[in-house]
Amino acid sequence: MNLEAERLRARLEQGDPLWPAQLTVAAAIALNLTLADRVTVGPTWLLPSVEGALLAALVIIAPSRAATHARGIRRFALGVIGLVSVANIVSLGLLVHYLVNGGKVGGHALILSGVVLWGTNVLLFSVWYWEMDRGGPVVRFLDPKALPDFQFPQMENPGLAPPGWRPGFVDYLYVSLTNATAFSPTDTMPLTQTAKLVMGVQSVAALVTVGLVVARAVNILGG
Repeated sequence: MNLEAERLRARLEQGDPLWPAQLTVAAAIALNLTLADRVTVGPTWLLPSVEGALLAALVIIAPSRAATHARGIRRFALGVIGLVSVANIVSLGLLVHYLVNGGKVGGHALILSGVVLWGTNVLLFSVWYWEMDRGGPVVRFLDPKALPDFQFPQMENPGLAPPGWRPGFVDYLYVSLTNATAFSPTDTMPLTQTAKLVMGVQSVAALVTVGLVVARAVNILGG
């Protein structure tokens, strides 16, 4: 049995592991430390420190796999993800403001911050997709026949995947990456209104970030 099939078997029998999502949120928090001071709220280290402490607490109290309902832990997890996402939105708003109105002062730092925010966008939305599809990883484990929010190629063509296949975290990370790159769905289609709305928000945020960063880079190089 190859490694991918073994991982699928483990997820089908024991539930999705939580560490990929936790590691992704940790990476998003770490990226915030590299943002320019002008696009952060308060000292650069303050909010990531609070987010990191909350994430550490979540890792300690959460089980290793999503196999049973724990409403309190899930709400706490969504709260941590939401806090990091709100911080990212605020930073994106500040970045748009300074790229449009800030002249050339700190231009290179702002461009780098734009790249960081785009990468953070990819990471955070992958976690949201993972948490959203079919009601989250626990529901996907307990009720594999729950109506999906996304249609993956393996669902449309079961012959392309092992029996019982269901998406894992890497699949949602890939969906987020391609959506933020193409500014639209690629091989995985949103089925529900919620999925369409969230993918639309990510596409617009990525488009604005990339468009402004490229425009400012051209302005700096041309000046």
